[in-house]
Amino acid sequence: MTAKNPQKIKAASNHPDRPGERCQADPGTWRPRVDRSKCEGKKDCVEVCPHDVFTVERIRDADFAALGPLSKLKSLVHGRLTAYTPNADACRACGLCVVACPEHAITLARGA
Repeated sequence: MTAKNPQKIKAASNHPDRPGERCQADPGTWRPRVDRSKCEGKKDCVEVCPHDVFTVERIRDADFAALGPLSKLKSLVHGRLTAYTPNADACRACGLCVVACPEHAITLARGA
């Protein structure tokens, strides 16, 4: 598990465009979605998520194959790292990941 970053958490908590329900939603009613064509695997989502929803790892071959040519090049430049949400069921829609992501690669969606 990556250590939490208090400065990033504070900045994300105070962001005026923070979506979601500020961690008041029942787990699993919202799910984070990662746009792999934008994600550069910088781990900001991991560092701010209070519920350990995210991991950053090498992009899976099927996900890489689904990218367009420019997105593939971008992925290669960034070490083929991307965020995944293995614990998406734990999401409580705090929205910290959305505003912390420097590439604007994360959105929150209701339901499964």
